[in-house]
Amino acid sequence: MQEKAKGDRPSSMPFTEAAGIPVNDPTPVTAFSPVVLPVPGRIVDLQIKVSAPSTGSDLPVILLSHGHGPSYFVSSLHGYGPLANFWAAHGFVVIQPTHLDSKMLGLRESDNPEAPLYWRSRAEDMRYILDHLDQIEDAVPGLSGRLDRSRIAAVGHSMGGHTVGMLCGQVATDPVHGTEVNLADPRIKVGVLMAAPGKGGDLAAFATGHYPILGTTSFATMTTPALVIVGENDWSSAFSDRKDWRADAYFQSPGPKCLLTLFGAEHGLGGISTYDAKETTDENPERVATLRALVWSYLRTALYPGDSAWTVACAALMDTPNPLGIVESK
Repeated sequence: MQEKAKGDRPSSMPFTEAAGIPVNDPTPVTAFSPVVLPVPGRIVDLQIKVSAPSTGSDLPVILLSHGHGPSYFVSSLHGYGPLANFWAAHGFVVIQPTHLDSKMLGLRESDNPEAPLYWRSRAEDMRYILDHLDQIEDAVPGLSGRLDRSRIAAVGHSMGGHTVGMLCGQVATDPVHGTEVNLADPRIKVGVLMAAPGKGGDLAAFATGHYPILGTTSFATMTTPALVIVGENDWSSAFSDRKDWRADAYFQSPGPKCLLTLFGAEHGLGGISTYDAKETTDENPERVATLRALVWSYLRTALYPGDSAWTVACAALMDTPNPLGIVESK
């Protein structure tokens, strides 16, 4: 009889949207896109999608940064529905930009010195959104006056995690000019880095040749509180010889930080980027439900001191014969 791996759940178990993690009751969601923001000097206009609860005021905000990814539309405002829809249904306004590295824009092969990742532009997209929240509120029907600008989080997957790291104080050295770049933004109160690149000094030769900016990443000044999420099996020799490389944002940065390791998860973390995506190598709806509920709980406690959601969620995660992951903190 084959032994069941940690994190496995019986296939007969019914799917639940929060995987047993306590969350508040959902509300209907209004999604509006594209909101088009002309940005001086940007190759194309910045397009965003806004998902918001249909009711409520003083709503906290999540800026959600997509990954680089191989698909045309997943890495854009059209992706990450399993996360954006859930967080909006449970009280957050989720804003999703289409960064310049999105495959749908066809700019990856540009002679722009930031191509193909557009690492600086990605962070500047997020800062521009924060600069123009009034314009975004006015553009989205029913949203005006409902945002709480004192409670803003940034969440990103893969290259989006690098973007969030930059907003939280991580630094990189411009490979063209040799100057250190710090794009930390104090308006971002908390970050969530999912499957983000690790420190630059341990970048493999392939990634160094194709994505030189990743070879300069340092977390020493990333002081903003953050949750770092990694997959236990998310490793590729093309990026690093170290199998724990993607956890560097936790181990190499100053606290306060938390680390969520999802057992058995690969780079797609169960399929967070879209519904039934072929590019997901580890499709697991229960894993996705766990991740999004834990992120919701973490952000609730981080943005509302005194809210016990994170403590309750961590206890619920471990209160099962086969936990899907484990959390540590510093």
